[in-house]
Amino acid sequence: MLTVTAGSLHRPPARTCIIGAGASGLVACRALKRRGLLFDCFELGEGVGGLWLFKNQNGRGGAYRSLRINTSRDRSSLAEFPMPLDYPDYPGHELIARYFESYARKFELHREIRFRTRVASIRPRETAFEVTLGDGRCERYEAVIVANGHHFEPRFPPAVPGDFSGQTLHAGAYVDPHEPLELAGKRVVVVGFGNSAVDIASELARAGSQVILSVRRGAWVLPRYAFGRPLDQVSSSSGVLGWLPRAVRRELVRVWYHRTIGRPERFGLPRPDHEIGDAHPTVSDELLPLLTSGRIQARGAIERFDRGEVFFAGGSHATADAIVYATGYRVDFPFFEPDFLSAPDNELPLFLRVFHPARPGIYFVGLCQPLGPLFPLAEAQARLIAAHLAGDYVLPPAAAMARAARDERDGVRRRYGSSPRHTMQLDFDPYLRALADEEAAGTRRARARGDQPSV
Repeated sequence: MLTVTAGSLHRPPARTCIIGAGASGLVACRALKRRGLLFDCFELGEGVGGLWLFKNQNGRGGAYRSLRINTSRDRSSLAEFPMPLDYPDYPGHELIARYFESYARKFELHREIRFRTRVASIRPRETAFEVTLGDGRCERYEAVIVANGHHFEPRFPPAVPGDFSGQTLHAGAYVDPHEPLELAGKRVVVVGFGNSAVDIASELARAGSQVILSVRRGAWVLPRYAFGRPLDQVSSSSGVLGWLPRAVRRELVRVWYHRTIGRPERFGLPRPDHEIGDAHPTVSDELLPLLTSGRIQARGAIERFDRGEVFFAGGSHATADAIVYATGYRVDFPFFEPDFLSAPDNELPLFLRVFHPARPGIYFVGLCQPLGPLFPLAEAQARLIAAHLAGDYVLPPAAAMARAARDERDGVRRRYGSSPRHTMQLDFDPYLRALADEEAAGTRRARARGDQPSV
């Protein structure tokens, strides 16, 4: 796009299209509005909040009834708008949805959001993007901010031999032990070892179900609290132990874990192939006691089905009435033609997880999986985009951005392997520093080029 190519933005674009009014879309709206930039935000549902809006009418909400955040209130708050002090340390989805509604009202964002509006397609034109809406209307924008989330298109594991005669559903459709399927008191296999898998397995066990947790790869199960404080306020680089070198912090956490909790193997879980803090943890106060009591059993990956029998790696098998696949989501951009922009196997190399080196004018907010809270990172990403659109921040050359994106992706592969779950992983505090450092560098590039900062 002529007005927004890397390193050559000489004037703010006339209009920007923002897709989605969840957490990422709202902070993008706020960042642009704060700089006086024109934009329209399109939201498929009837309210703000995205997946935190329980039973969101956009059909893409994955919030189950008992969902709450896994990072603490204070660490998860937006810089401009702290969460209320009367919120618990780990608020549930109702309070998070209320928080974002209050945020939108505080900064008067509703008037720029077109609710119940689907973005059907986006096509690049010579000097703009042609955005076609679900009702056939066509709009033109000089920039597009993609904030449609990445927890709505279910991803299932590769097919295994045999047929299963019971009921199946993805965790994205799970509401509670009684909805959409009656699972209370049934024999249920939950596939996965992330936060949703463990939450659902624990809830079903409390509802009297016989639960098997099918685990392919080990992960560290961490409690929400340590030393009387939320865990992320103790172990992070900005927490109580933040003054210590990272290696020392990690060793202290390792010793604490093994002395207070013990090795995962004693609970029947596979030993993780990484150290604590080197990959996304599973946060739960309930799983380990339920495993110890036998109300949940841990097994390996599913190898085959035989009607109602499920066979697991390691040679064990069990009869099951239902399977819940808590196996994550596919990154999907249904409004782009796949040959223009897509993320096969959840792979989409981006500069700072925000800028596409080969697609100037397309920006991403919230397309990452941080070891820490997402909301403040999305807020910082949105501020950087707004600075670029306003002309105060100039990107590096496209080749340099592509090289940095490849280096980042290679680092993720070395650390996590090629699992689709880990393609967007990043460390919270180092990433925030990287955004701040790059904004400072881009501001210097803008001044060297002779641009005047916008007011």
